[in-house]
Amino acid sequence: MLFAREQAIFDNRYDAGRQLATQLGQYKGQPVVVLAIPNGGVPVGLEIALALQADLDLVIVRKIPLPLNPEAGFGAVADDGTVILNEELVERAGLSQHQINYQVNRVRVEIRQRTLLYRKDRPLTGVSGKTVMITDDGLASGFTMMAAVESVRRRQPKEIVVAVPAASAGALERVEKVADKVVTMAKGTMPRFAVADFYRYWYDLSDDEVIQCLKEWQLRHFRSNIEPPPE
Repeated sequence: MLFAREQAIFDNRYDAGRQLATQLGQYKGQPVVVLAIPNGGVPVGLEIALALQADLDLVIVRKIPLPLNPEAGFGAVADDGTVILNEELVERAGLSQHQINYQVNRVRVEIRQRTLLYRKDRPLTGVSGKTVMITDDGLASGFTMMAAVESVRRRQPKEIVVAVPAASAGALERVEKVADKVVTMAKGTMPRFAVADFYRYWYDLSDDEVIQCLKEWQLRHFRSNIEPPPE
């Protein structure tokens, strides 16, 4: 669907994941790993993984905030050290290499902290030769997702599918160049795109909710593996 103005089409991130899963039915029962970007992508990924009976894990990626303007980002860093920069914004902001390195190192520290919090000592889910579905609650600039795709590509998956409920036209164009396939429910063409505008109930997802989503998937995945098939 194409949107030229803001229009809420999802109740919340869980609803967005359920709606998005209806567009991914061809992957059900296949060797698929859903990698969700925390925090907001985790409820989306949970619902997709449950619908597709797929594995669920995280790819931890954080935007690199502009100095003195932390709400804006000039790129992103992934948990394996991958860095993607918005070169146009870097030039426009007049950032020095020292400023870039300083901000990147701060983000890497935050990623290590989040990795310990969410993963503890649990190893990465293997993705080699499998279809990997990377999810988030939406794409504004697309640079965070681009870093995630580049990071995951190094782990030699069979295919990388980016699945997001909503995306700006510019972000879609960028991500389509690096992913094998992009699936979205809504493409926004408004000049001031905001992911939150596509949700009726939007809030900052807490670390506790991320952990709870992971626990829910583990519990339901465990149950599905021990329950006998229907006669």
